[in-house]
Amino acid sequence: MNKILFSLYLLGLLVSCSSENGDLPTGESQLPETPKPEEPKISDDELLDLTQKGAFKYFWDFAHNTSGAAKERYHPDDPSRDANTVTTGGTGFGLMGILVGIERGYITRAEALDRLTRILSFLGQADRFHGAWPHWMNGNNGSVIPFSPMDNGGDLVETAFLVQGLICVKEYFKDGKDDEKKLSNTADDLWKGVEWDWYTQGQDVLYWHWSPTYDFAINLQLKGYNETMITYILAAASPDHSISKEVYTNGWASKGGIKSNNTKYGLPLYVKHAGSEEYGGPLFWAHYSYLGLDPRGLKDQYTNYWDVNKNQVKIDFQYCVENPKGYRDYGKDCWGLTASYTRNSDGSMGYSAHKPGNDTGIISPTAAISSIPYTPDESLQAMHYFYGHKDKLLGPAGFFDAFSPQYNFWVAEAYLAIDQGPELIMIENYRTQLLWNLFMQNEDVKKGLTKLGFTNKKALSTR
Repeated sequence: MNKILFSLYLLGLLVSCSSENGDLPTGESQLPETPKPEEPKISDDELLDLTQKGAFKYFWDFAHNTSGAAKERYHPDDPSRDANTVTTGGTGFGLMGILVGIERGYITRAEALDRLTRILSFLGQADRFHGAWPHWMNGNNGSVIPFSPMDNGGDLVETAFLVQGLICVKEYFKDGKDDEKKLSNTADDLWKGVEWDWYTQGQDVLYWHWSPTYDFAINLQLKGYNETMITYILAAASPDHSISKEVYTNGWASKGGIKSNNTKYGLPLYVKHAGSEEYGGPLFWAHYSYLGLDPRGLKDQYTNYWDVNKNQVKIDFQYCVENPKGYRDYGKDCWGLTASYTRNSDGSMGYSAHKPGNDTGIISPTAAISSIPYTPDESLQAMHYFYGHKDKLLGPAGFFDAFSPQYNFWVAEAYLAIDQGPELIMIENYRTQLLWNLFMQNEDVKKGLTKLGFTNKKALSTR
C-alpha cells in the first residue's frame, strides 16, 4: 500500500510541476520537429536546360577519343570499362545531339563540324555488311565487335537509328559553306549505301541481322509493334535499295494483325505491343523510332501513331500511380519503366527491359524524360522529383541511368548512350521540334512515307 501511495505522490508532483511550467512537454511531444531539407528550387525551363546539357556531355565530353562516336556505356567510377566499344544506334543519337548542342550554344558550329567530320569519316571506313553497320564497333578501327555469338554482322535496326541521325546532319548543313555542304553530302552518301532490300531475303518482311559467318541464322523478323518502325520507313525511302509497300504491309503490320482492341485504365492501346499486349511495352518503343520521325498526326491505314505513343506513356504513368506491387515512392512524381540498367536480386547491377509486366521496382529517368512530348506535365513532375534527389541521381553526364527508392535508394551510377540520347533529343523536339523538322523535310523520307501510305498532318502542338 505504501508503494501505491508513493507512486500517487510522484504522479501528483509531476502534474503540479507541469502546470507551473507551461513550457514543459505534456501529452504528445511538443518538441519542435526536425526540419525537413528544403527542396531545391528550379524552374521548368532551367530544369530542361540542365537535363539537356548533362545528356549532351555524354556525346561530347565522354565520346570515344579517336572516332568521336558514342561509347556504348560510360561508368564514371570505371571509365576504362568498354572504352573502345562504340554503338551504332547511340552514335546516330549523338549526331542528332550535336545539332542540339549547336542550337543551344553548348558548342560552336565550327567545333561541331570538326567532330561530325571525324565521326562520318570513321563510319565510312568501318565494317559494313551489305551497307548495314554492326551493333557494336571498335572505336579505334571500325571493326565489328560481336553483340552476341552469331551477331557479328549487319544490324539493320541499329543502322536505322544511325541513319536518322545522318539524315538530320544532311539537312542541317546542306545550305551551308563549302565544308558544310561536303559534310552534308557525305552523310547522304553513307545512308544511301544501306542495302535495305537485301535484308528481306526476297520475302515480304525485313530481317534484323545478317552475318558473313552465319548468314540469316538469327532469323529475327521485324514485326510490330515495337521500336523498329523507323527501319521500314527508311527502307521505303531508299532511292537505290527500296522495299515495296507489301514488305511493310505483310512484315511490320502483319496484314493488319498489328491492330489491337485492348484498353487499360480506359486508354486504348490501338496496336499489339509484342509480348506486352495488356499494358504496352517498355517506353523506349515510344522514343527510338520517333527521334526524327515526327509522330504528330502520323497515320497509316492501321492507326494514328501519336495516339499509340501517348497512350502507351499514359498507361505506364497510371500503372506507376496505381503501384500494384507497393514499391516505395512510386506515384505521380516518380514513374517511368523502360530498358535500362537494373538492380539484380543480389544487389549487383544488370540490365532489363522494365515495363508494367516486368516491374522490379526500378525507375529509369529516361523513360519519363524522353516522353515529354507526349506527357509534358507528368514528365516535368518526374524531372522535378529526380532533381529533388540530385545529390544521389545527378552525375557528370546528367541523371544516372536507373534507381530504386525501394532498395535504400539504390542507384546505377552509370550511363548508356541509348538512354541519354533520347532525353536530349526529345526535350528539343518538345521545345523547338528541331530534329522532327529536319528529318521530315528530307525529300527521300517524304517519298518513303508516301509510298507506304502515311499521312502526317502535324495537327497536334507539343507545347
